[in-house]
Amino acid sequence: MKLTLAESRFLKDPINIISELVNEVTLKIKGDNVELVAMDPANVAMVKFNLLSSAFVEYSVEKPIDISVNLDNLKHILRRAKSSDVLSLELNGNKLKIEFSGDSKRTFNLALLDLDDQGHKEPDLKFTGKVEMSSSILDEAIEDMGVVSDAVLIGLEKENISIQASGNMSNAKINMPASEDINIKLDGEKISSKYSIEYLRKMMKGAKLTDSAHIYLGNDYPLKIEYKVRDKMSLQFILAPRVKND
Repeated sequence: MKLTLAESRFLKDPINIISELVNEVTLKIKGDNVELVAMDPANVAMVKFNLLSSAFVEYSVEKPIDISVNLDNLKHILRRAKSSDVLSLELNGNKLKIEFSGDSKRTFNLALLDLDDQGHKEPDLKFTGKVEMSSSILDEAIEDMGVVSDAVLIGLEKENISIQASGNMSNAKINMPASEDINIKLDGEKISSKYSIEYLRKMMKGAKLTDSAHIYLGNDYPLKIEYKVRDKMSLQFILAPRVKND
């Protein structure tokens, strides 16, 4: 197995974001992609990362293989990659050889973990609402709500998405009408669900990957947020709703 990325950010940035939610993961290296599916320790959030073979300048995989790693350790190594470095991954016994090639050649060997196959699979969810919007605007909206509460209520109507929060002393609300920059699709009249801001803040870090975010919603239903770079990668989060009166 040898995988070579000319743009290390396609692995470096997602791993840095995912490490906010989970610590130990299994990378499934297949014939046409590298996939990671994991649940956070509280079973509140799921993350799914897919790095396509088309993102690599070299993708040599003789047979599918699972590689389990500590994300904190991998993150610290990947942080040493410069934006101009070419990143290569190879198996070296019971270690993952990570090499950065640029002005110099730097090699790290990361010990692999022996994890049980957790077999996490994306749940079969039927969303009734979808929004495509600027990832930075969504990020700012969540940060605004975090000033007054630890939970946010996201509401969706045919022509409007609202984000609001209420605390003991304060409340806040943002209304964003449908436009060229905010594309809303909704089956039915309106829906709303409440979610943890702590988790959303971690997921919003995906805004650095791409300019747009795809949000999938239902009424008192899990939330899915997807960040996509065409023909390169996708990063998805699924977050369980909170009870509205908690």
